[in-house]
Amino acid sequence: MRLIARFLGFLFATGALVFVIGAGAAALAIWHFQQDLPDYTQLKNYEPPVMTRVHAADGSILAEYSRERRLYLPSSAIPPLVKEAFISAEDKNFYTHNGVDFEGIGRAVMVLAEGNKRAQGASTITQQVAKNFLLTNERSFTRKIREALLAFRIESAYPKEKILELYLNEIYLGLGNYGVAASALNYFGKSVSELDVAECAYLAALPKGPNNYQPFTKHDKAVERRNWVIDRMVENGYVGRDAGEKAKLEPLGVNPRVLTPNSYAAGYFAEEVRRELSDRYGEKKLYEGGLSVRTTLDPKLQLMARKALVDGLVRFDESKGYRGAIRHVDIGADWGLQLADIPILGDVQPWQLAVVLDANDQSARIGLQPPRDKAGDVVAQRITGQLTADGVKWTRRNLRSLVSSGDVIYVEAVDGKPGQYRLRQVPEISGAIVAMDPYTGRVFSMVGGFSFDQSEFNRATQALRQPGSSFKPFVYAAAIDNGYTPSSIVLDAPIEIDQGPGLGIWRPANDDDEGSGPHTLRYGVEHSRNLMTVRLAKDIGMPLIVEYAKRFGIYDDMQPVLSMSLGAGETTVLRMVTAYSMLANGGKRIKPTLIDRIQDRWGHTIYRHDERECDGCDAEKWSGQPEPKLIDKREQVLDPLTAYQITSIMEGVITRGTGQAVKELGRHLAGKTGTTNDAKDVWFVGYSADLAVGLYLGYDQPRSLGATAYAAQYAAPVFRDFMKAALDGKPDVPFRVPPGIKLISVDLRSGMRSSGQGSILEAFKPGTAPPDSYSVIGDASPKASAASPDADRAVGSGTGGLY
Repeated sequence: MRLIARFLGFLFATGALVFVIGAGAAALAIWHFQQDLPDYTQLKNYEPPVMTRVHAADGSILAEYSRERRLYLPSSAIPPLVKEAFISAEDKNFYTHNGVDFEGIGRAVMVLAEGNKRAQGASTITQQVAKNFLLTNERSFTRKIREALLAFRIESAYPKEKILELYLNEIYLGLGNYGVAASALNYFGKSVSELDVAECAYLAALPKGPNNYQPFTKHDKAVERRNWVIDRMVENGYVGRDAGEKAKLEPLGVNPRVLTPNSYAAGYFAEEVRRELSDRYGEKKLYEGGLSVRTTLDPKLQLMARKALVDGLVRFDESKGYRGAIRHVDIGADWGLQLADIPILGDVQPWQLAVVLDANDQSARIGLQPPRDKAGDVVAQRITGQLTADGVKWTRRNLRSLVSSGDVIYVEAVDGKPGQYRLRQVPEISGAIVAMDPYTGRVFSMVGGFSFDQSEFNRATQALRQPGSSFKPFVYAAAIDNGYTPSSIVLDAPIEIDQGPGLGIWRPANDDDEGSGPHTLRYGVEHSRNLMTVRLAKDIGMPLIVEYAKRFGIYDDMQPVLSMSLGAGETTVLRMVTAYSMLANGGKRIKPTLIDRIQDRWGHTIYRHDERECDGCDAEKWSGQPEPKLIDKREQVLDPLTAYQITSIMEGVITRGTGQAVKELGRHLAGKTGTTNDAKDVWFVGYSADLAVGLYLGYDQPRSLGATAYAAQYAAPVFRDFMKAALDGKPDVPFRVPPGIKLISVDLRSGMRSSGQGSILEAFKPGTAPPDSYSVIGDASPKASAASPDADRAVGSGTGGLY
């Protein structure tokens, strides 16, 4: 007995010693690993990278910018079903353990000991938070110990719901998605609150390895893993058995959301917004700051603008003939595979890529480019159609001479004729169009070229082009604002400009190379007379015109030479539309904008375009005080009476002058054509009472559009087509006549009082009236009727001659 007692005492002493040594070693190890543990308190102020979302004016999503596609949701906004799915899949004891689940560790060890290759993870959600936020993905016992220690600390510092919130917003769930909110939206097109059992279970199946359960390339594994999660949800009592079995029979239902500005043909608009956000806040804020951006884009007007511009570009391009196929391929056993590999411009719908299978004089059989399924494989179905003689009529050539077997071409389906297609080609010419609210500067639509996928260069904001005669209204506005009237007479006759020593003589000319004698200012704008404009600019002085060009934001530093009065300087479409908007709104300065408002990730407004102050809008309640008033402090850049006079004159451009292509709309519209020297660009800028629009067409590397190309022929119809669509169903609103304007009947040709045939109502300011006698600005003598040594000569510099 004594021997047994001594033996037991020895064992106890030895055990105690081992325990003390082990405890000391453990304490030392814990102390060692705690020395450089990350600061877990930083989780309290954690702000994960969140994507910036850009909305159109109607609230629809236009674009998203991110390095990690994430939308952050507080725990209170995440439905219980979503939480239960992830807890069942990742950590069923989440609400009961203190950071480390020893039961889970034991279960994982048993599974591994049994030789099961599907080893169960022993890391809790808290441990995963510690790893994902504070540690690396290093696979080692050292990291696991540090992970466990951090998990204990996190559990002691934060409530379970906060830990779950961090996890469900941080976790990577495949296809570029982080967190449950972005994943629900991009996998299923739903908010998290709309997800059903099967969808929640699939998202919860992904954290173990998103690529292992990719819904298209590894569909069966994905379904198996999802169903395993559903079984765990049933086992844990979160879902009834019948509901679980029903959910397991559902298809995955994954339909990745493809968000692209091409949905609204708004690639140029969205990129311009992205550049502005980057310039304003920097790349980090743009891609990680979770900004919510409300833009000014009107999706309907955007689609109308693109169609009008593309139709105009194609109309011109087709007048120059067919240039040939995009490329040639060999027609093999399956032409669809070759055709599917050829990249297509993604924003030229309804155009399609096709290959010619065979052709004769009357028709050609074509095969349309087959789409790819969600897994990226070319679909098996092959669709063919007919390219008919009517579909190539614009080429003015025989069909067999146009195409041959293997030619890759663009085609467009013919409306009302199934299976028939029209030949298309990407135009060489390009251009831009902008539509704006003339009272606020809000840009409703912006198209910077034929295709953003083809070229990201935005010709609405980046292309510096000569506006030609579309600049003339500002020359005449400067004159009318400084004493002239629409009835003032200017001589339309040749003039010579001495450009200075060694520079020779500049002889500007009208488009018809002729002078037509004395005419009113109105006539000079309506018929775009260069010689009248140069004489007027010479009379009022170029420094004054330079000042007005700067006021309207057309040029920052225009040279004070007479050729600039004909639009020889370079500016952008956006600047020109902004300037015309100031004519439309009565001379108030506006700043063009593509952005209405920007909010940060917390919903605080950090930018607002509307800078008007609201006096009385902050009252707590109504107590009989005066109603709130908006205080408009914008600068008046032009007399509103002058603005109306110029508007009235430009109505005449459409009624009687170079813009008569727009007349058929039968609406109150004002505008001006512009054709540059050698017809390198053609412009039209104009407006209704509430919508300003401007555009140009021209080659990116400027060259003549042709000896017979005029803005009236190619640019004005684009304006007409857009306005026809944009104003459809809306009342025809006359231009607002400001107080003080007198409308007096005058003779259209002489500008003097008249009420007979050929008279119009002309707008005059207080203190002005039609002339009683016929006096001409400039020399009206016969010697000025032709270019000769006796013609008018002025000292200046510069060349031009734009009409």
